[in-house]
Amino acid sequence: MRAIRRFTVRTVLPAELAALGELVHNLRWSWHPETMDLFAEVDPALWEQVGHDPVALLGAVAPERLAELAADRRFRRRLDDAADDLRAYMTGPRWYQTLPDAARAIAYFSPEYGIAAALPQYSGGLGILAGDHLKTASDLGVPILAVGLLYRHGYFTQSLSPEGWQLEHYPSLDAGGLPLSLLKEPGGAPVKIRIPLPDERVLHAQIWVAQVGRVPLLLLDSDVADNDSAARDVTDRLYGGGTDHRLLQELLLGVGGVRAIRAFCRITGSPEPEVFHTNEGHAGFLGLERIRELTEQRLSFDEALEVVRAGTVFTTHTPVPAGIDRFPVDMIARQFGGDNGWPTVPVERILALGAEADPSRFNMAVMGMRLAQRVNGVSRLHGQVSREMFQDLWPGFDVDEVPIGSITNGVHAPTWVGREFMELAERELPSLLERARGWEGVQKISDAEIWEIRRTLRRRLIEAARARLRRSWLDRGASPAELGWIDDALDPDVLTIGFARRVPSYKRLTLMLSDPERLTELLLHPEKPVQILIAGKAHPADEGGKKLIQQIVKFTDRPEVRHRIVFLPDYDMALAQLLVQGCDVWLNNPLRPLEASGTSGMKSALNGGLNLSIRDGWWDEWYDGTNGWAIPTADGVADPVRRDELEAAALYDLVEHEVADRFYDRGVDGLPRRWMEMVKHTLASLGPKVLAGRMLRQYVVELYTPAARAARELSADGYAPARAFADWRLKVTKEWPGVRVEHVEASGVGDTPEVGASLELRATITLGDLEPGDVLVEAAYGRVGAHDELIHPDYTELTPDGVDDDGRAHYTGVVPLGHTGAFGYTVRVVPYHPLMAARAELGLMAVPEEPAGMTNGILR
Repeated sequence: MRAIRRFTVRTVLPAELAALGELVHNLRWSWHPETMDLFAEVDPALWEQVGHDPVALLGAVAPERLAELAADRRFRRRLDDAADDLRAYMTGPRWYQTLPDAARAIAYFSPEYGIAAALPQYSGGLGILAGDHLKTASDLGVPILAVGLLYRHGYFTQSLSPEGWQLEHYPSLDAGGLPLSLLKEPGGAPVKIRIPLPDERVLHAQIWVAQVGRVPLLLLDSDVADNDSAARDVTDRLYGGGTDHRLLQELLLGVGGVRAIRAFCRITGSPEPEVFHTNEGHAGFLGLERIRELTEQRLSFDEALEVVRAGTVFTTHTPVPAGIDRFPVDMIARQFGGDNGWPTVPVERILALGAEADPSRFNMAVMGMRLAQRVNGVSRLHGQVSREMFQDLWPGFDVDEVPIGSITNGVHAPTWVGREFMELAERELPSLLERARGWEGVQKISDAEIWEIRRTLRRRLIEAARARLRRSWLDRGASPAELGWIDDALDPDVLTIGFARRVPSYKRLTLMLSDPERLTELLLHPEKPVQILIAGKAHPADEGGKKLIQQIVKFTDRPEVRHRIVFLPDYDMALAQLLVQGCDVWLNNPLRPLEASGTSGMKSALNGGLNLSIRDGWWDEWYDGTNGWAIPTADGVADPVRRDELEAAALYDLVEHEVADRFYDRGVDGLPRRWMEMVKHTLASLGPKVLAGRMLRQYVVELYTPAARAARELSADGYAPARAFADWRLKVTKEWPGVRVEHVEASGVGDTPEVGASLELRATITLGDLEPGDVLVEAAYGRVGAHDELIHPDYTELTPDGVDDDGRAHYTGVVPLGHTGAFGYTVRVVPYHPLMAARAELGLMAVPEEPAGMTNGILR
């Protein structure tokens, strides 16, 4: 018989060990080795048995052992020291507390979080990044309040069939067995939020709190008795179910998340967030909920929209349209209209926020951008791709002016860097991670010391890989008697390449199989062998991704190579840590430019690994020619099969003639001196850049603080500035069709313009019913292409020079001729208000209907 319900009975700790519960329920232990050492001492054998999960440890430890520890004065001293250290960490001022004018709190929304393997609420890079964001916020004292969903079955665990086909399993998670606490009212009743649904249904959810260091993470859980069976299943699986199911998840995350924040702040006295950060479009409905709140405070929709936009940051993570959530328009209309509509928020306005080129679809990313005054991608290249991808939202503006910036991702070093390297850094270079300074000091550390750590981490990975490989073969039906070969599979002294990530087609898991014979030669080379460790999950609905995994597994099953190339099922944070620490080379070969950022290679670099990657995502901007290898791309080759063949051939050549040569080039002392030069240069050049501390400081300075300042400004004096700004925006939008560039004339350069001269411009502008203060008139100038298009133009503001009786305004200015060759200019008019964050914010521009000015072959 099967149980119809499972739950965890928690251990009652002796009073002397009460602090153990405090340590377990703050996830800081996941990146604090000293606390993990303390847990290990509770019961070393049991600690290994539960996979280093402190909650499971306390749930399984024998009462007799707890009694022994309670009587052990040395253990109690260590426990008290650890508890005191945590309390000091939680309360002491940190970097953020030194900043003037900073936001009092920031709400951070994400559909998934990778905090620790013991809290399996993540599927891939988006969640891992979100987890690193929270941990770094805790370390820097950034007052983030995070929101997500609690998935009762997580994402999925992965195994393989005898034929190498991915199998998914959804183990039930009991919140009582996770490092969570239920948010309760002062009287002890669980806090519940509710969201009305069509057909008089209601979605209820309770709120679990995970304490991530100083950062509370609120996880909404719909598995409550108040719900019908369909509503209870809303938070069953991460990225599971069909379109209806996905919509309810995103409704709960966005709308329910704001309501959860309000309840948490009311109960705990925590400050209300001034800034709301939407991590991808999944949580975009949070902006609608905030508009509802404000319109019920008697603001108009347009006034509330300006307040919400000012305090919202939107981060896009996908460079492909297929990665964006889009819902049928009638589904959104049904949720927010009719009998289920919000009286103060017209459904037509909601639909307009998510409108895209296809009138039948509602686009969550587009809505997220329209609800945010500040938008960013996650690498410099991804910012460029995003500007091109969403250019239509700001018609008339050049791609470079589309208001989407970029902050390149980073990683949380204490989570991902091997302990041996962390201890070396603390001993030799104490300011390395804390203040991201002194990385050049890596050059002073001996090659032998770094190489010995690299060997230790590689050996640890090989031992763990063999254990996982054995379990996988047993699960696939092999008998223990036929698995003796696994004892010698992989070699702790062989060049080790890692490839681990999700398995969508664009990441090209099987590119390495393009020429199986060539790959086999590399693996079995008599003097310079290579071994490859592979891991990754395909989405359960992605049959193509599962086929790619099966192709890899079939190759790794071959008896002649299976000791040199392995696929390790069930890629999770624990395996990821082993891989990024133990691999010598991190391989990444996506189809450029479809990798938004990627962070695994950053983690490898911090562990002394070298990147071998297509120049995509973060590697495109930080590869310097000597801190790893760039796989050449066959840009412009239209045939995808031919492109894969060319790039695979380049990959094989790099591995054979550069990577392996350098790794096996040993001195008389056995050290690979040229390899160590690259390792040290990688650490010195990439170390300060790839840290999540750098990333989060950028978010604070470039996005959070300006957003908080703008939100305060619009909210002052009972929202009077918001009302004025909304009125101005409506006026400008209404009157813009009457704005025209009537005439532009140029003088000052004669018949033969020369570099260094200046062009004097005078423009006549019809403003209609607008005032000169409502606009900026600018000259755009620079190189021109074959069709007279300006290429990356510069801009200079023209000065008002009077208004005629008929309302025509005159502007003058000077354009420098800064270079030789084809040079052009034009004049444009854009709206201007001091509360705007970018020229293109309103998506309005007026330019001359016909080219005006000089056309003598140099100027156009």
